[in-house]
Order: sequence, then structure tokens, then C-alpha cells
Amino acid sequence: MGASYTLLPGREAPLGASLDEGGCNFALWAPDASAAWLCLFDAAEREIQRFSLHERRGQVWYGYVSGVKAGQRYGWRLEGVNDPAQGLLFDVNKLLLDPYSRALSRPLIWNHVLYEGDSQQMVSKSVVTAEDFDWQGVAKPGYSDAQTLLYETHVKGFTRLHPEIPETLRGTYLGLSHPVVIAYLKQLGITTLQLMPIASFMSEPRLVDMGLVNYWGYNPICFMAPDPRYAVRDAVVEFKTMVRELHRAGIEVILDVVFNHTAEAGAGGPILCFKGIDNRSYYAFENGGHGPDYQRYLNVAGCGNTVNVDHPTVLRLVMDSLRYWLTEMQVDGFRFDLAVTLAREGNEFDPCGGFFKAIMQDPVISRARLIAEPWDIGPFGYRLGQFPSQWHETNDRFRDTVRSFWRGDTGRMADFATRLLGSRDVFPKSHRSIHSSVNFLCYHDGFTLEDLVSYNQRHNQPNGEENRDGHGHNLSANYGVEGPTADLRISTMRQQQKRNLLTTLFLAQGIPHMLAGDEIGRTQMGNNNAYCQDNQISWLSWELREEDERLLEFVRKLIQIRQSSDVFSGLKLVDDHYLGKQNAVHQVVWYHPDGHILSDSDWNSPVSQVFVMDIGDLSHGGERWLVMFNASGYDIHFRLPAAAAGMEWEEVIDTACHDGMPFLPDDVSVHMTLGRAHAVKLLRQRKCEPGVVSSAKA
Repeated sequence: MGASYTLLPGREAPLGASLDEGGCNFALWAPDASAAWLCLFDAAEREIQRFSLHERRGQVWYGYVSGVKAGQRYGWRLEGVNDPAQGLLFDVNKLLLDPYSRALSRPLIWNHVLYEGDSQQMVSKSVVTAEDFDWQGVAKPGYSDAQTLLYETHVKGFTRLHPEIPETLRGTYLGLSHPVVIAYLKQLGITTLQLMPIASFMSEPRLVDMGLVNYWGYNPICFMAPDPRYAVRDAVVEFKTMVRELHRAGIEVILDVVFNHTAEAGAGGPILCFKGIDNRSYYAFENGGHGPDYQRYLNVAGCGNTVNVDHPTVLRLVMDSLRYWLTEMQVDGFRFDLAVTLAREGNEFDPCGGFFKAIMQDPVISRARLIAEPWDIGPFGYRLGQFPSQWHETNDRFRDTVRSFWRGDTGRMADFATRLLGSRDVFPKSHRSIHSSVNFLCYHDGFTLEDLVSYNQRHNQPNGEENRDGHGHNLSANYGVEGPTADLRISTMRQQQKRNLLTTLFLAQGIPHMLAGDEIGRTQMGNNNAYCQDNQISWLSWELREEDERLLEFVRKLIQIRQSSDVFSGLKLVDDHYLGKQNAVHQVVWYHPDGHILSDSDWNSPVSQVFVMDIGDLSHGGERWLVMFNASGYDIHFRLPAAAAGMEWEEVIDTACHDGMPFLPDDVSVHMTLGRAHAVKLLRQRKCEPGVVSSAKA
């Protein structure tokens, strides 16, 4: 005998489905609808009951249905005017997802035939959820900015090919929190997993027609529901389990969130959720002669539409989503895709606008880790350095400068040194924390590190766009052959350049961001826009070559150095008074290889590619390091500055060596050291060994 449901008086808040012991309250904001129908479905997604809601307060339709339990599938149908010229798209034949869905019954997959007419067969169902998960007393790790090391990965791609993960768990939330994965991440030394989008999404119809999918997930439809593609059975429970187990191991979880556009695309796109509820409010439109032109969606995200976060109800949905992920799902923070879009008011970026104010006043969201991608493709969309002071920003200037310097481009030395010290030209001292810059070499959208040193050009032919998609300005080099090679000279150079790039990343001020697999030679075979490749192009291969094993060990060493150093994880300069640093002790001095302090003419020389950074406590025998950068094609003899009294220099890193470790680490009692071409050498000041003459006295 089936369940018995009765419609009873309800309440207008909160929005979405709110479960209690007797049933569930449903509330939907739909200001222009003339009628609202709540449709209930069984486990086979057959409609079993439909209620016409009669209660309405202001712009919210609501009702309480007794007998509803966790797991109940439901959807909305709305009646109203269908006049696209006025932005009204009501169609009772279109089943609509709840914007406040906490779970979906299945992945949402585009099917043109099933969408036509009544879309119920195609559209996933919203699912009523219960908030009764056992967190077992596990708390969030709570790392400081100085401790944080970001590691970006895709839930599916990280474990899909992992031979030690049970096959049923590969590519899932549970696979990502498997003890084998946790052990790997702990040994590597990262603190924070940055997950590519896991909110429910749908592949674009264009991709489906081509036999491809949106693998990355940057095409959301429900902001709060973890996508069921990555679950064995229950996406919500399994996502929470993943977070709990990662937290238990001391690993944070931050989400890449996409609030700038949705899977409904622009004019002519499918009606799945927001368009059918209130198209005119949820989306922004181009200006027409007498107001908005509802035939032309604003498209500053480049994906067909733009979510109108300037509208108070839409802003409320975004804030409620963030708070839900932080509290109920226990994540630690967010990376905001195309964050400039969210802060546009009247199509202009406003650093003091409603979006930022809403976050700053929220006692939960304001304390989370907040990372902005500080641009979009709209007018004046590049806003690096212009976000509020508590935000972090992904710094593409770091990426481009470091790539260019190590590729051998001349005239980049001064800019390179600026990036090393936290890009203070972008994030000024005494106004922004030295951790404001999120430094990265590679991101999901672009070359992997292996491909950065293996290809001159992108190779995106599998994407079906005749190699026109993806970034054309990669600042990459193949060192003689495009792609894989058996040439030992070329492969040796590539490995050395990877060590140079990684050393720079982990010794630079700011928060380091690493793309998963860059520590083990992951390749996408030259594809720098693999968003539609749900296959071995995108999945991590765990079949490691000997050079991959060496690189992995080298990265572990770099991370250990950074985490054990106050200098590299949080430089405290005597002239930086941000947050009242009264005990600042560090200094930086820049040297020419011959030993003299660099002058303006040295910095501005169009051919300068070699210098020394002397960083740390330069006077009291405390923590102090020398970093010798040689991006030229020549071996250079460096004259060392004197160590403090009773101290000597110890070689720690030499990227010219096949494993990145110096051949003779204890041979430090010298004035000079050789810096190989295209290499970094790192020296640490230490107390003199008994019986060893310090280089300061020699």
C-alpha cells in the first residue's frame, strides 16, 4: 500500500523542502506565476500525486505535505504567461527542479527527444533530504593562511584509474576519501583539497550532440546538490563521509563554485529550473531601447547567460548555498569561478557592492576561506588586486611571469622578483596580507606542468572545434620536439625545468596552488582545454615512470622546506605593518652573481636572467636562505654573501641534479658555488659544524 499524503497549511520560510517528523514543508519563490503545482514521484520517478498550492505570502508559494519522508522525489510545475519578449517563460509542461534542492535523484542528462513536450522523463527529480549525519566529533582542521597549500583536483579524475582503489569506488566521493588516497595526500604534504565543481550540472546540448560531455562540471543547475555522478548510492551521505574522513586526516576541503551562469544557457536554451520560475529575476539581460532586452541574455561568463546576483532573492540563494555547504556539509571554503560576475551591479564591478557586503556581515561565510578568480569576460572584467582584503585571488601574473622567466625570455627578472615576494605591486603592503596572492603554475584550464615543458602549441583536436578553443598564449616550450620523446637531452631539460618551476612556486610568498598530477608527470597530451574529455586525456595515470617517482619525492621535499620555514610561508618584513606586525624580523637583499647588490640598471637590463635572493634574518644568525636563480643558458659562478658569525651555508636544493638534491650537500665552506644553466640552487644558513671553517671567516 502506498504512502498517504495530505496537503496542510505550511509556512513561507525557509525556501525549499524542510523535513520534520510529520512531513515536509515546501516553499518556492515564484512572483509572476499564476499557479504552482507540487508533483511527488515514487522511486521509479512515476508521478504519484500532484498538489495545487493555495497558500501564498508575497512572492512565495508554500504548503506542508504530511507523510513525506527523507528520499521523497519531487518537482514543480508553474502556470503563468508565456511571453518571451517580456521575459516570461512559464510552461506547465516543463517539470522544474527546486532551486533549493539538496539532492537530485540522478544525474541530469540532456536528451532532446525526452525534453520536447512534457519534460518529466528527462528532468531529474529534487529529493527531500534529512540532516542526521554522524560527524563523529571530527572538526575542521582550521589551517592558517601561512600553513595552507592548495591541491586542485577532479573528484572522478583523481581515482578513476587508481589500481589500489576498489573498482566500485573509483571516480567517487568515497574513492577520494579512501585510505590509499589520504595516505598519498598526507605524504605529499598538502593541507587543502580544492575540488572542481561538484554541484549538480548538465552537459551542454551542443556537447551531447557531438558525443562529448562537460567533464569539468562548470555548467551548474542546482547550487546545493552534490552531483550524483560521483556517488555509489547517496550523494549527500557520501559527500559528507568524504569531508569527514579528509578532515579526520587533517585535510581541508574547498569547493570551486559556479554562481555566474547555469546550464539553461541563453535564448532558446532549456527550461529546467530558474527560467521556468522567474526568468526575469534570475538572469541578467542586455539593455534594449526601453529597458532590458529579454531576447538577449547578458553573457559576461561566456556560457550563454549570467546569473543576476544583483537581485536580492538571487543573492539570497547564493548566500544560503554558501552557508549550507559550510554548515551542513562542513566544507572549509570556496573558490569562486569568474568572481567578478558576482560583484557586478548595473553591469559594473563594485568592490563595495551587495555581494561583498552580504558575505562580510555573515558570521559563517565571512570566516571561510574565500578565493576569487578575479576576472570575467565582460567590460572591464579584469580585477586582480581589487577584491576586499580578507579575500585571496588567483594570480595569473604569477603564472605568466614565472613561465616566461624559466622559458628563457629576457627582461623578466624584475617582474619575477616581484612575484617571488607576493606581488606587492598588486597587493600593496600594509593594505593586503602577504597571503593574498594564490600563486599557481597550472590550473585545470590550461596545460599541465608536463605539457607546459613538452608542447609549443595546444593540441585540442579531440574537442571538436578544429583546435580553435583553449588559450593560445601558453608561454610553453617543448625544448626541441613536440610531445613525447626518447631524446635524453630533451627529457632531461624538461625534468629540470619542472623542478625550477615547482621550486619557484613553493619558495614564493602567497598561497601555493598545485594542479593534481603535476608532481607525477601527468599529461593531457597537449590538450589545454580538456573540459569535455571524460577519458584518459583527463584522468590521472598512476603508472609512474622513474623520473615521475623522483619528481614526487622532490615535491615532498619542497613542501617540507616550506612548511618548516617561517620565511617562505609568511615573510615578516620590517616595513610591512599589515595587521600590526610589530615583531617583523625578515629582510631581503638582492645580489648580482659577482656579489654586488643589484642596482636599477641591473634590474632593468634587457638581458638579465641571473640573480641571488638573500632572505630571512640577515643579522642575528636566525633563519636565513640564499636562492640562486639562473634562467640563462650558461653555467654561472655565484659569489656567496657572508654567513653570520658562527654560521655557514648548506646546500639544500639544486635543480640541475637529476633528483633536485645537491651531490655534495656538506661541501659548503666555500666563497663560490657553481650555478648550472637553467637551474635553481637553494642554500640554508646553519651553525658551523665542529672543525669546519665557516665561509664567513674564510
